[in-house]
Amino acid sequence: MTIKIIIADDHTVVRSGLRALLSSQSDFEIVGEAKNGEEAVKLAISLVTDLILMDLQMPILDGLGAIKLIRDKLPKANILVFTTYETDA
Repeated sequence: MTIKIIIADDHTVVRSGLRALLSSQSDFEIVGEAKNGEEAVKLAISLVTDLILMDLQMPILDGLGAIKLIRDKLPKANILVFTTYETDA
């Protein structure tokens, strides 16, 4: 069984790296990429997917906002959040 994945991150290098890493596995298929939360919502609704990899910090619509909108339309969507924060803490 192939797992169909959407990658949502505003950094091209992160999306490219995740695509390269995940595409090397025969069980994974990247079906879409989004550079902001708005694009992620549109892709999630329009594509058949098993998993959405979602960054929280994105322009236009952040990851949390995108998750809320996706959950409204697709309550059973599988969403894995990944993010980084720059902090001195």
